[in-house]
Amino acid sequence: MAVSAVVTGAGDGTAERRREQRGWYFYDWANSVFSTSVLTVFLGPYLTEIAKAAADADGYVHPLGLPVRAGSYFAYTVSASVLLSVLVMPLAGAIADHTGRKKPILGVFAYIGAGATAAMFFLEGDRYLLGGVLLVLANVSFATSAVIYNAFLPQIAGPGERDKVSSRGWAFGYAAGSVVLVANLALFLQHDALGVSEGSAVRICLASAGAWWAVFTVVPLLRLRERPGTAAPGSRISLLSGWRELARTFRELRRYRLTMLFLLAYLVYNDGVQTVITQASVFGSEELGVDQTTLIGAVLLVQILAVAGALLMGRIAERHGAKRTVLGSLVAWTAIVGAGYFLPAGAPVFFFALAAGIGLVMGGSQALSRSLYSQLVPAGKEAEFFSLYEVSDRGTSWLGPLVFGLAYQLTGSYRAAIISLVVFFVLGFVLLLRVPVGRAAAAAGNPQPDRI
Repeated sequence: MAVSAVVTGAGDGTAERRREQRGWYFYDWANSVFSTSVLTVFLGPYLTEIAKAAADADGYVHPLGLPVRAGSYFAYTVSASVLLSVLVMPLAGAIADHTGRKKPILGVFAYIGAGATAAMFFLEGDRYLLGGVLLVLANVSFATSAVIYNAFLPQIAGPGERDKVSSRGWAFGYAAGSVVLVANLALFLQHDALGVSEGSAVRICLASAGAWWAVFTVVPLLRLRERPGTAAPGSRISLLSGWRELARTFRELRRYRLTMLFLLAYLVYNDGVQTVITQASVFGSEELGVDQTTLIGAVLLVQILAVAGALLMGRIAERHGAKRTVLGSLVAWTAIVGAGYFLPAGAPVFFFALAAGIGLVMGGSQALSRSLYSQLVPAGKEAEFFSLYEVSDRGTSWLGPLVFGLAYQLTGSYRAAIISLVVFFVLGFVLLLRVPVGRAAAAAGNPQPDRI
């Protein structure tokens, strides 16, 4: 796709552009419930308990014949899903850009992920292997569909409005997470009165996330428009051509060294963000003794504050620039994770305070990172470059959960595991500080942002 095509796409009639943007927001509304209800709240503690039920006398399960401490199984499974995503996402992105058929690819992966999530209703007893397979399938699909979703951003919003549009998308996602968590909390608290066991209530909450994801995916599929791909008219598309496009992407990436530097910074610090999100429930339940009701309440607080935080940080970025705002958020993340190490067990008020801090910085740091990266992506390669970005986006980090799981396996302490994540934020800050955003945008053939 030529540069002029992207500019035209972003500058279409205002009513049509706004309609597309509103439809785009709804995929955040659809899939964020998987990130919130499944990865952040219910699946970690529930799958950990199932793994413990299947463990041997020493507390180990043996997937594929490998000895794994039951308490590390969830973290390792998340890492495994990301390793598979690394293979699938760039290929899907290359095919999407080559063909221009982003919507069908978005729909296929969205509904595979929604189906796998809904199938978690059957996760019970000692079926830890089933849980692992469904988690891998759902998380790979979640990540791959998000690649295509993010690739629409440069096409539906001009450079000057991407911070705002991206922040609104994240706010929609966190608002959806809040709505569904309220319903989840009501079901969980009243499960006895409803004649439902606690385990069944959890399985219903997991399955409902899949149903929500499936229903609201319809909106972006109806409202988003396709743009021409980079393939020559009449050319045939195959997996082989997808791999060729992917190889070309990696060759071209070497030409955009400043974009690579930003991507490296993002992969590092957002790995820390994602690990906090996916492992906080395990840390709270296993190390701090937080019960499920308190945990859901804390995550609900995160969702509510994340809506305000995403919109507030979007406003701050309008005045001070996205890069400076993200750097400030990384300082806050370092302080929050450090404070988590010292939280006393059995004191929910401190856990809620930690949740409030996470909520205020989480949405904004992620939304602004996405819009900042969109300035550094060459035209016509949006989906391919966003597939590299998505390797460490919501729920798809791999190194952080691996470090978290190893720290627990070696020490038996989730406090050691949580403090190990500080290095991701510190190193990410240092790397991002070195990225000259204006020069990076110009090198990618894009207009330089007004504020950096």
